[in-house]
Amino acid sequence: MIRVCALYRFATFPDPAALREPLLAVAEAHGIRGTLLLANEGINGTIAGTQDGIEAVLDHIRTLPGCAELDYKDSTAETMPFHRMKVRLKREIVSMGVDGIDPTREVGTYVAGAAWNALIADPKTVVIDTRNDYEVAIGSFDGAVDPKTKSFRDFPDWFRANRDELLAGKTQVAMFCTGGIRCEKATAFLKAEGVEDVFHLDGGILKYLETMPAEESRWQGECFVFDARVAVGHGLEQGSHALCHGCRMPVSPEDRTSSLYVEGVSCPACHGTRDAERLAAYAERHRQERLAAARGQTHVGARFDPKDDRRDEPHAP
Repeated sequence: MIRVCALYRFATFPDPAALREPLLAVAEAHGIRGTLLLANEGINGTIAGTQDGIEAVLDHIRTLPGCAELDYKDSTAETMPFHRMKVRLKREIVSMGVDGIDPTREVGTYVAGAAWNALIADPKTVVIDTRNDYEVAIGSFDGAVDPKTKSFRDFPDWFRANRDELLAGKTQVAMFCTGGIRCEKATAFLKAEGVEDVFHLDGGILKYLETMPAEESRWQGECFVFDARVAVGHGLEQGSHALCHGCRMPVSPEDRTSSLYVEGVSCPACHGTRDAERLAAYAERHRQERLAAARGQTHVGARFDPKDDRRDEPHAP
């Protein structure tokens, strides 16, 4: 069984480029694969390998400035989900596009799952889902505001445009995301915008679903995850959604019965948006993946790309 570890840490790296080669060397020496992002604001990514190999990389990361208290989430995979090890330099470890936002200086107040229900039920609280539209579409907290953003980079403009309406009659803001990285940065942004009472869900939706009894939960639907499970429910049980490998959007059981759904190729959401050449390429990729799976291998064009263009936070398969 392969250990898969998703991690992030906001920290101050004055020279992230100097950290790249030593980190890559440790990972490669232990047969670790995956992708790690380095920026002035810290580290983010997902890696996979043996138990001891992952521990070696985590030990190395903990020696980096500000990373002693590294946040990570473990899961397992039957086969290696990545093809190589990459350490990339980025402007941000989660892209917001607003200069001067530093979660290492000031963020909102962390709220554990046990206190979250009371906070979001308080009529003085406006609850904001900081995830993207396709994630919110399959599940969210009861009463949460959906920004309908296509990308996390859209969040600042959305908040500024809707601030007065959002805060009308409210004295506090509670925000959440899948694993914590987006809402942590979003609370830093709101604090910079002068909002005083800002809170975020500690450990994100995933920790809430893992620890909150279903009968006490205020979560509705499923939680989209950036891995082969596609979505999870309470207890982190695999959900009912599949992934369209044409547009990479979640597809419900109902949509999979549509004549517009072709496994590995297209779904009702993207039907008619790809030309014949691209559809043929998708179909061939899907065929090759199935052949590789039959051989117990992972195809080089595997459907799960842990660093696809939409990915804002790490979470492991």
